[in-house]
Amino acid sequence: MGLGAIGYAARDDASRLWWRVPGVDRPRAEGEVDHPGAEWIPASDANWRRADRPYDYTVDRVVIHVIQGGYDVAVKVFQDPSHGAATHYVVRTSDGHVAQMVRELDVAYHAGDRAYNERSIGIEHEGFVDRAETITDATYRASAELVAGICDRYGLPRDREHIVGHVEVPGTDHTDPGPHWDWDRYLRMVRDVPVRGA
Repeated sequence: MGLGAIGYAARDDASRLWWRVPGVDRPRAEGEVDHPGAEWIPASDANWRRADRPYDYTVDRVVIHVIQGGYDVAVKVFQDPSHGAATHYVVRTSDGHVAQMVRELDVAYHAGDRAYNERSIGIEHEGFVDRAETITDATYRASAELVAGICDRYGLPRDREHIVGHVEVPGTDHTDPGPHWDWDRYLRMVRDVPVRGA
């Protein structure tokens, strides 16, 4: 790398640091979403932190969660500042509706592990880990579309190394998405989604 390139790289790195300056917000459009068709429902500011991903943290995982409850419960607790957690997205069982609650460039507190929070996008699904009937075809289809888009945005393979369950996060005491989550079916559906722009 020549000296000119180093200068450009240093300037580029410096330009990414300005959002960390107290009182300065990175430009964000109110209600903007990362997934086409998602409804913007903001989580409490206490349940995530501002970032500039993938520039400050590499995104290399999608973490799949099941809420142990309903869609409305997930939305409500992620808007509660005392809850201390939120995912980027919530998927509704009845019709596959997707709400985005945290922007993908920001770090959501969803995995229970700081490094995983910084490197991943979290998706909460309405349902119960011990009730197979609560994970519907609409859930799988909407989630597969969502995850395929995330993988494409960050250049991730659509595989089990990069799409993981909450249970697989180091140190977790959670069991979701649980034994009824059909990983084979789900990954087939994720892979079947056409690559955007192809």
